[in-house]
Amino acid sequence: MATANKKNQQVIKVIELFAGVGGFRLGLDKANHSSSPVRFETVWSNQWEPSTNIQHASIVYRNNFGDENHSNIDITEEVKSGKIKHHDMIVGGFPCQDYSVARTLSQSDGIEGKKGVLWWEIYKILEQKKNRSAKYLLLENVDRLLKSPISQRGRDFAIMLSCLNKLGYAVEWRIVNAADYGMPQRRRRIFILGYKKGTKIYKDIASRTGVFDQPKMKDWIMKDGLYAQAFPVNKKIASKTSSGRLDNNLNKISSFFNKDNKHGKNPFYKAGVMFDGIFYTSEVSPAPYNGKKSTLGDILDPLETIPKDYFVKKSDEQKWKKFKGSKNETRKTKDGFKYTYSEGAMIFPDQLDGPSRTIVTGEGGATPSRFKHAVKQGGKLRRLTPRELERLCMFPPDWTKLGGISDQKRAFFMGNALVVGVITRIGKVLLKRIS
Repeated sequence: MATANKKNQQVIKVIELFAGVGGFRLGLDKANHSSSPVRFETVWSNQWEPSTNIQHASIVYRNNFGDENHSNIDITEEVKSGKIKHHDMIVGGFPCQDYSVARTLSQSDGIEGKKGVLWWEIYKILEQKKNRSAKYLLLENVDRLLKSPISQRGRDFAIMLSCLNKLGYAVEWRIVNAADYGMPQRRRRIFILGYKKGTKIYKDIASRTGVFDQPKMKDWIMKDGLYAQAFPVNKKIASKTSSGRLDNNLNKISSFFNKDNKHGKNPFYKAGVMFDGIFYTSEVSPAPYNGKKSTLGDILDPLETIPKDYFVKKSDEQKWKKFKGSKNETRKTKDGFKYTYSEGAMIFPDQLDGPSRTIVTGEGGATPSRFKHAVKQGGKLRRLTPRELERLCMFPPDWTKLGGISDQKRAFFMGNALVVGVITRIGKVLLKRIS
């Protein structure tokens, strides 16, 4: 059960999985307010990177939050142990390199993912805890999750929804571009909220959408739901909608969901809600944002503080222009097959009066690149520093600065991170609805 602190605030105990450098925790901490009757408290975290010997992200996490209740071992081993600390809420941006096909186990109606697919570890935690499983889930991933794989558009997301339905959760989701709501980076991600049966929000969804009432489900997406309140949408635009009932048999979903879709149509749109196995989803657009808008120019450090190696050499400027320019060229595969490769030109240097482009994991290093940011400041062309990349993700400056961690690795962290302000906005609305 949730407990109260000295100020008589109800505490929502949070565990942060696939924690990276702590974006979820930081965002939820910022959502807390002394006047609220409820607050978040992270009681356990896990960060493990299997492809590296030195666990840089975990080191940064510990440097900012301390060692207590932080795990730096493979999450699959933690799940097997069954000793994960009791919690009310699970948060995390589960790895998105691959999505698994569910299959029936020989002894049960369980599921098993391909090696390294960590959605299933979340599922196993919920399954292990049974009636003491998390009341709330807040998960993040790349927006292509809604339409993977190519051969069965939407199948992987349908599996996840069906899993959560079987475990007693109502779900809403939304693709959010942080820049649409005044934040300094264009970064589109899907955010998934789950509410366990018996919670106040679950009951609210049930009372509004329990009988398959499409107008009420639409209202949840457009105005009543948590995402609609955290990230208002244009209520007059919902041009595309879809609905359906999910099969309880995960093996059937894996094998047959959207199997006969010859035109590659995706059944899931940017916003949606699922209750009792029935989903309703709609295309949405952000409402006009009238608040303060942060720009790329706002996050730049004074020119005189920028290290010399961040300035682009005159001899390299043409290389940068070439990478940023349009292309229409013939290329050849290893098998000798010729094809035409084309891409449009990018704005160069990056404009300072609007939000930045999405930071990618390859942002670091001095090598000219199409995807790295390059700004002109004081008439000089330069790359962005790790401090500036941190600000674009709304982390405090120097959050990842630590002896032994290179600037290139720090840039990689931000390419992997979420925009902290998105989590803060979701957290504030969630606390209000829990209260």
